Amino acid sequence: MGAIDLPKSPNVFHPEKPSAVGSRNSLAQEYRDQQAEVQLLLEEETNKVIHHLTARLPKDVLERLDVMGGLKEKLYNYFNQNYQNMFNRYMVTTEDEMVKKIRNYIDKEETKVLTRYTPKEIADLLDAVGGADKFNTGEVEKSIVNMYGHLQGHIQRGVNELETKTNSILRQKTDTGAFVRGENAYSIVKCAFKDNQGKPKTVTDVKLSINILDSELISPIFHYQVTVEYIVKDLIAKHIIESIDKLIEEIKDKRIDDQKEELSDSEIIFTKLSKIENFTDDVTDNPKAKRYNYVAKALMDRLTDLRAEIDPEDFDALKIRENIKKIVDMENIRNRGFNTSINSITSILDTSRMGYQYIENLKNGREVIIREYEDTDSANLPDERYQITLRYFDNAQLLEDRKAYDVQLKSFETEIQHLWDILEVTYQGMKSGGKVEDFDDLASQKKAKIQKLIKEQSGEPLYEDIAKVWDEVSFVKPVETEVEKSNRTYIYEKDKVRAKIILMRNRMIKMYDYLYPIERRVMEERLAWLESEYFRFDYMINPYHLQPGILLDIDITSIKRKKYTLDAMANVLNEFLHGVSKGFHDAAFASFSRRRSTVRDDINQSFSAPAE
Repeated sequence: MGAIDLPKSPNVFHPEKPSAVGSRNSLAQEYRDQQAEVQLLLEEETNKVIHHLTARLPKDVLERLDVMGGLKEKLYNYFNQNYQNMFNRYMVTTEDEMVKKIRNYIDKEETKVLTRYTPKEIADLLDAVGGADKFNTGEVEKSIVNMYGHLQGHIQRGVNELETKTNSILRQKTDTGAFVRGENAYSIVKCAFKDNQGKPKTVTDVKLSINILDSELISPIFHYQVTVEYIVKDLIAKHIIESIDKLIEEIKDKRIDDQKEELSDSEIIFTKLSKIENFTDDVTDNPKAKRYNYVAKALMDRLTDLRAEIDPEDFDALKIRENIKKIVDMENIRNRGFNTSINSITSILDTSRMGYQYIENLKNGREVIIREYEDTDSANLPDERYQITLRYFDNAQLLEDRKAYDVQLKSFETEIQHLWDILEVTYQGMKSGGKVEDFDDLASQKKAKIQKLIKEQSGEPLYEDIAKVWDEVSFVKPVETEVEKSNRTYIYEKDKVRAKIILMRNRMIKMYDYLYPIERRVMEERLAWLESEYFRFDYMINPYHLQPGILLDIDITSIKRKKYTLDAMANVLNEFLHGVSKGFHDAAFASFSRRRSTVRDDINQSFSAPAE
């Protein structure tokens, strides 16, 4: 078929004209009844979902689902809008663009071939000799690959949105499962839904925190201040581990060839441990030690305390340590991982139509803050908004954060106890002398009679003489183990603070009733402020629950019936995790390199004569 036989697209934009830009009809489809085909597909998909629902759900639930006008019509319209508008237009555009490219390519080839006669063998020879930039179809192939790549990306994103919204419709509620799919659920540190303080009936605030560990990052992250020595040693350590893995693979293959049983999981671990001494040792003073096989001891000594920056007074471009640093910097090992994460999150937000007005990249601190709006005052912000904080922690930072968390919680306990004491003293001062107003007054009056009539005869100690271990606010706390001391949850302390806040508010209502003297107003203002600050603190992440790696902290405010930001952020989150995290891998499932059934001589067939 010549180039003239291929249909040329009209240079117009129209939704119905065949092969026009943006059209849902293509000449390449040879006038197929596209609407009937889509109708058949949608009818089948809708009936499948309806059949699944009617087979699984009780009759009363099905009746409630059909209250607002048929469920089948809702599903049909939903599939129709998403599938037809997304898939058909992309497919038609792809077909037309591909037809244009093939037509132009054939035009060039025919022009080149028809001008002169060239034997096929000479053309093949020229094609082989010409090199990568001549006599090849590389540009056309790249264009087609890019075209299909963009198409696949658009369709995948549309399918993800369709899946998320379909799950939301079937759930009839919004929960944690709407954010992160099953394979990444383990990475969630905290997810909390709560009503917005200003608009509790219509707006929801969501806190979502995800911890991606160092071992799960596709591209490792280093702090800006980390030394060159640490980076070099980390690279050597990874090379050693890779060498050990290759050695283990050779051992496993040899056992298979020798018709022996494969190594078990524990045997693989022990074999790896035993092979470490083949590559390194603990001798630090001997220049000929195994640990210096990769980088000489003299070079390692020059790297001591060499960080990302060198004092200009000491800088000498001809020194060995400066040149080593330059090599490491040229490979961009220090910044590669964190920059990859930032590029990933920002590009996904852009392509997902999640714009942002404010971004602050604290490069040296390994932290980036993204807000949809620059303003931080919730009174001036719309009800659909988000804020993302992406931060990298190492173990030293987590230790300091845990210390600060301990001090802050202790400070809350001190302030709450101080207000508790003031309220108690005020309450006792309001009592009228000799009059019973609570249980303590009655017990004080009856103390002497109880001692004379009951305790002296039975020999038991008086109530006031017994050590009181229960404070009547929270139950007695058990003694901490070593594990709990290293990983404090503070659930007991937080529940106690929360209970005291509730008890103090109830006591003030009982004490003053409808009276509002200055004492009550001062104490209520203090209690309200402490309560809001405490809940803000409790909303934060407990650093004892984090491990070194990336912390993705997302704060979302969304309208309950609309949920636009929630749905869009779910797609952003899953795409980001797929691009940055390797995810959880069980070594037991990845330990088998090959099977005997796949090691066969007759697989690699050849037409040549067998070697003698």
